[in-house]
Amino acid sequence: MEFFTSYDGVKLAYRVAGDGAPVVCLPGGPTASAYLGDLGGLSAHLQLITLDLRGTGRSATPQDLTSCRCDRLVADVEALRAHLGLDRMDLLAHCAGANVAVRYAARHPRRVGRLALITPSVRAVGIPITGDLRRETALLRRDEPWFPEAFAALEAIVAGAVTSDSWRAIAPFSYGRWDEAARAHHAADTEQRVPEVMAAFGAPGAFDPDATRAELARFTRPVLLVAGEVDPGAPPAAMAEFAGLFPDAELVVQVRAGHFPWLDDADRFVSVVARFLG
Repeated sequence: MEFFTSYDGVKLAYRVAGDGAPVVCLPGGPTASAYLGDLGGLSAHLQLITLDLRGTGRSATPQDLTSCRCDRLVADVEALRAHLGLDRMDLLAHCAGANVAVRYAARHPRRVGRLALITPSVRAVGIPITGDLRRETALLRRDEPWFPEAFAALEAIVAGAVTSDSWRAIAPFSYGRWDEAARAHHAADTEQRVPEVMAAFGAPGAFDPDATRAELARFTRPVLLVAGEVDPGAPPAAMAEFAGLFPDAELVVQVRAGHFPWLDDADRFVSVVARFLG
């Protein structure tokens, strides 16, 4: 791990893996970035600079948790860019990290070279994902042995009956294969989550979808969106709508992939993303 001091004196951590052109990577959650690994071997093609967002992983937790709000994390990304001495940087973001990335692109468009959004969250741009769309995507897995319990839990969540047990039960939907590797990945990721930081991330004022969408309509740099074919968290139809917000965006739907496409088919994922960012 390497460290730098952000705009308000908070010490933040990042790790560097691989050689080649640098790409700043923003994890989802917000949670520690360790779950990204080397993104299926992407570090063999690019230098991955992966940030632990404040309050997660090896980064310090600020006394003022409101600074963990999504829109305020943009300043940490800008501080990292300045620390690295990059005039312009490529950005890769997964899940909730995409909210930070698009808010950064909206605020600092000249500082972004290429933008890769991997199964991104849509909160920052206000795209609705209906319960019917989540069900439709989930039903693609109906022949798998764990499906009945997981689908019942998804139905309960869509109906508003959310419990910790229901969130645990739908975990298989996030992976193209619910095998031992997926179970271990899910368990490790869950252990890294800090509820207070996650709550602060989406606190009131974190998102301004109308303003963000207007700025992204003027963002002319190349954008890649990667969706998982069987991911009810970021269904391909919603990702197509997300791609339509940009003047120059490409959508790739990775077949039989869930929310972590680099785990489901590393070769396919690396081929697509390395081609775009390389």
